[in-house]
Amino acid sequence: MSEQGAAGDEYDVIVVGSGGGLIGAYTAASHGLRTLVIEKTPYVGGTTSYSGAGIWLPGNAAEQRAGVEDSPEAARPYLDAIIGDDAPVALREAFLQAGPRMIDELEQNPLFQWFEWKGVPDYFEGRPGSLAQGRTVFPPDFPRAELGSLEPLLRRPLWTERWGVHPGLQLIGGQALIGRALLAYMETGNGSLRVNTALQSLLVEDGRVAGVVALQDGEQVTFRARRGVILAAGGYERNGELRRSFQPAVGDEWTQGCEGNTGDALTAGIAVGAATDLLEEAWYAPGLVVPDTRPVFYTSVWSGIWVNGEGERFMNERLPYDRAGHEMLRLGQLSTHWVFDQRQLDNERAFATLPVAPEVPGWFDVEKFVEAGVLKRADTLEELAELIGVPAAALIKSVDQFNGYARAGKDEQFGRGEAPWDLMVTHLAGAHTDGPNPVLGVIDKGPFYAATIVLSDLGTKGGLRTDEHARVLRTDGSTITGLYASGNTMAPMSGRIYAGAGVPVGSSMAFSYIAALDLAEQG
Repeated sequence: MSEQGAAGDEYDVIVVGSGGGLIGAYTAASHGLRTLVIEKTPYVGGTTSYSGAGIWLPGNAAEQRAGVEDSPEAARPYLDAIIGDDAPVALREAFLQAGPRMIDELEQNPLFQWFEWKGVPDYFEGRPGSLAQGRTVFPPDFPRAELGSLEPLLRRPLWTERWGVHPGLQLIGGQALIGRALLAYMETGNGSLRVNTALQSLLVEDGRVAGVVALQDGEQVTFRARRGVILAAGGYERNGELRRSFQPAVGDEWTQGCEGNTGDALTAGIAVGAATDLLEEAWYAPGLVVPDTRPVFYTSVWSGIWVNGEGERFMNERLPYDRAGHEMLRLGQLSTHWVFDQRQLDNERAFATLPVAPEVPGWFDVEKFVEAGVLKRADTLEELAELIGVPAAALIKSVDQFNGYARAGKDEQFGRGEAPWDLMVTHLAGAHTDGPNPVLGVIDKGPFYAATIVLSDLGTKGGLRTDEHARVLRTDGSTITGLYASGNTMAPMSGRIYAGAGVPVGSSMAFSYIAALDLAEQG
């Protein structure tokens, strides 16, 4: 087992990026292919290591163990209905067929035993094939010490990077998934890893991709690949220039993506003739503005309402996060006011049990937030309106109207509290009201507060076009021999939508796996 590959070495497969691409690297190495993973940053894991590691793969073994009646065939009409023509049918069919097979193969290795189903509803309720109980599975926690000498290579949790808290003795969520994958990959005996190694360009010989040119610790190195290269280096969310080019309304300052995700693999693919699609898209999510760091990924409100600059409510604040982000973008509400009352703060669970809450004790420090100016506080709604610069009469009207809905138990304006996702979120947070619908608590207990919600994202999602084998395509539809893509480097099989919790991680894993199998079958 080696953590280093010698400069200039030749491999069967080279994987660029160490998030979901590690599953492809493990698959290639476990099938006997000499494999190299190069990672731009000092740490393995990318944005996947920040995630909760939800994995959306219809019909997998973990669902079956939990008694969930599901299959690729059951999920097909759901994806067909919500994706439509935004992505090729062949891609989602490949994804559906590969998911259960991948989980079965992974679970043959004790390091991947056993994935666990947890009830997270699909994000588009009422569509054909949608499951209210959800399809998302998760890796079990993993003792950090099990990584041994590999442990320093693992990217720290997001909250450790941002707040400096201890990373913990147990790897959870994305940390557990990456830790398990890294160890499994290295234990194959066919895997090498080079960190601090940034892709510069693809090596093309006789019309095929034959390797990569990279910069390692300031020195240019070339690695050759006998069979092919898998580009799995995330999106371009941390590249301000590319975002201004493809997503002019959205900058890079509010993203949750890993700092290494600057689109190097995307631009390298384009340079050798790759076609692209959906570059204007991202995995959007509301972000709560906090002091001294990037916004916190905030799946939805527990109580209160969002109002625009006119003091008017404009959407269902509990939409699944990507749907909420797209609605904010559609309406041009890239920054909005979250107005709530003291009830929100009295419910300790409402902040402590966010689905992706910071693992930081007391992270929502009211006095610190007020002092920093990211949270406004006032004894009356009139005073709060003045602090946030909206018309007082409009804000009072919006709150009064919502309070009427809360007391009646039905949001007549936007239908908040009717979908399985809404109810799941409420269950996690705990009801903050004894009203007929806990999702619609009244806003009447001063003092009143206003925080800022901005349009954040978990990464960009447009990328290189591929076929159902994850082979990168040219603009004329032909394949670029030896080049594959997955994850956020690849134009997504899910098109413009986010079907359910774990689609980004699940599809990244699945297409990395598909690519590795295609490479292994070349013989």
